[in-house]
Amino acid sequence: MKISKIGKIFTVLGIVLVLGYLIFSVWSFSSIDKAVVCKNLEINLLDKEKIQLISQTEIADILESKNLNPIGKTYKRLRTESIEEELMRNPMIKEVECYKTPAGVVHLTVKQRSPKFMIAGMENFYVDTDRKIFPVSLNHAVYVPIVSGRITKSLATGELFDFVTYIESSEFWNAQVEQIYVRDDLKIELIPRVGDAVIMLGELNNFEQKLNNLYVLYSKGFNLIGWNRYKEIDLQYSNQIVCRKTGATHKLPVKEVIQNNDSSVVKVL
Repeated sequence: MKISKIGKIFTVLGIVLVLGYLIFSVWSFSSIDKAVVCKNLEINLLDKEKIQLISQTEIADILESKNLNPIGKTYKRLRTESIEEELMRNPMIKEVECYKTPAGVVHLTVKQRSPKFMIAGMENFYVDTDRKIFPVSLNHAVYVPIVSGRITKSLATGELFDFVTYIESSEFWNAQVEQIYVRDDLKIELIPRVGDAVIMLGELNNFEQKLNNLYVLYSKGFNLIGWNRYKEIDLQYSNQIVCRKTGATHKLPVKEVIQNNDSSVVKVL
């Protein structure tokens, strides 16, 4: 029994000593950490080769203007949370992580927003891959599809977002569609890279079927008679395509391809 009690006493003493050492270590290292002076700020701007919405210099200038530049400050005076919160106010920035090292270097990792397309209309703004709207950069340009015309923010982040996603996912349509235009009546026009005809898509309902019909016309009709016969191709009607020339209109059922040189009618039945 006596040996058992002595063993317990030593066990308790051991635990107390270990806890005391840990507390002392944390306090000691914390004191040293607070005394470290920041010698350098390293800014890592993710995906800067693909996206340039903000520069490392601009990030450093933001911190300087808010008296948050860490260089020359002791870690005791430095709050990484304040740096992160300030940079997150910038609409070009999606995520920020700031941390300090014992060597006196503060590391800042910044993730920019990823714009999917740009709206050019009554307002100019980007829509990013998360369906979030943010302003166009005054200092940097990003090569993304441009949608012009009368566009509401709800349209841009809703049906239009889905349509642009579909176009981008198709190798054929991504190569063929050069511009998307929203008219005042909110109907969609497409400007193709090949051919002179404006494509009237109309409302965005059933856009996949409309484009499938157009693909049949392209592959089985225009490859035979040429791509510059019509000034407008209207996809708004169920199971037919309306092709318009100057002074002529033809409603074409969607089934098979027929070439008629006299009336310039292409049927896709």
